[in-house]
Amino acid sequence: MSALLEVENLVVAYGAVAAVRGVSFRVDEGATVSLIGANGAGKTTTLLALSGLVRAASGSAQFAGRELLGARPPEIVERGVVQVPEGRAILPQMTVYENLEMGGYRRRDREQLRRDIAAMMERFAILGQRRRQLAGSLSGGEQQLLAIARGLLAKPRLLLLDEPSMGLAPHLVRQVFEVIAEIKAQGTAQLLVEQNARKALAVSDYVCVLELGQIVLEGTPSALANDARMVGAYLGGSVTT
Repeated sequence: MSALLEVENLVVAYGAVAAVRGVSFRVDEGATVSLIGANGAGKTTTLLALSGLVRAASGSAQFAGRELLGARPPEIVERGVVQVPEGRAILPQMTVYENLEMGGYRRRDREQLRRDIAAMMERFAILGQRRRQLAGSLSGGEQQLLAIARGLLAKPRLLLLDEPSMGLAPHLVRQVFEVIAEIKAQGTAQLLVEQNARKALAVSDYVCVLELGQIVLEGTPSALANDARMVGAYLGGSVTT
């Protein structure tokens, strides 16, 4: 499988503090790769660097053969890298429908965008039912579905998902991960930042564990599920032999 994104020795610093220290990984076409780890591990900073929202100190991030680092965020979106940010960042004083329209604000195929929005509201029925409702009045889970739907309307080749299950009730976490699995099945590549390690392993092709800005463990979900370090630190159990 060919690489869609190749990150090499990424370094990101906030002043004198290095938040990401030489991180390297790849995301293949159609694959889902997860970055997991505790708060402060550098997961979100990695996504922000790939989205152009923070500047990398050094390293490389080749997306479809072109360097991402140094590009402006609108250009990155046009190339097909779209982030669904932590905390959802929906537009609370706009309706659900208007939020969905904003997902395609850079698209020029306006008629197709309207058809895509209609299809998205059918795919996520709750959004269709509440299309005229202010987005800020939705529940947390509904806002997360809206944020993901808005991201998909930008037609990403690579979807960056930052903590999509954060703060959600267990049944809503299940729903969000069902959507992530559906996106995967449809062939869109995903880079998922997530603290729920079990859920991340269930939907991923490859997993990188970050601690203090570095990858300390990586591999396939099946391999990591049997790794004593992974089980003890992130899966809450022990490996039996």
